[in-house]
Amino acid sequence: MRITRREFVAGASLMAVAGSVLLQSSLPAFAQDLTNEELLRPGPLPDLVQGKDDAPVTIVEYASMTCPHCAAFHKATYPELKSKYIDTGKVRFIFREFPLDEIAVAASMIARCAGGDKTMAMIDVLFNSQNTWAIREPIPPLMQIAKQAGFTQKSFEECLADQKLYTNIVAVRERASKEYKVESTPTLFINGKVQRGEISIQALDKVMQPYFKS
Repeated sequence: MRITRREFVAGASLMAVAGSVLLQSSLPAFAQDLTNEELLRPGPLPDLVQGKDDAPVTIVEYASMTCPHCAAFHKATYPELKSKYIDTGKVRFIFREFPLDEIAVAASMIARCAGGDKTMAMIDVLFNSQNTWAIREPIPPLMQIAKQAGFTQKSFEECLADQKLYTNIVAVRERASKEYKVESTPTLFINGKVQRGEISIQALDKVMQPYFKS
């Protein structure tokens, strides 16, 4: 089932689509190890980057805003990853959209429309409040969250009506699927090495330590 843009903006029922998130996010991934050079080729949208360009480790995350496993990673692992590694210059972190449904596309659009440093902050807020808006009628709660970040009703509606942004976010997913074989979320590439699904900070420590020692 695919919801049209008009139906989505009008707040039509998305229960059938939203219900597919748990199924799709649990499917086995077929991503393969890649080089950072392959991963970092410019894509349809500017990358959302945190950390230093010359950090010894680059992590690229593909995530869907409606994926509960992605939300769990951003609640449990990401804060410590940021404070311990990103903020200290050891890790460059790149977030890329891999929406599993129309609600996820909308949430990603709102985050992108926030602009600048507010985009990653909005992503954090949306993951932390996922259970309040990834529901049958997502528009009202998403609007409330957006208004807290400075959106007006007009700017919120204009954001969701931005066809170019919509197309580009979907294109980020399509590129990841075709070129990098990403099929589930979250998928992380740690210096090109694939990590499928949730991962604890302790497990990340073990994966990253060899790069810090070299």
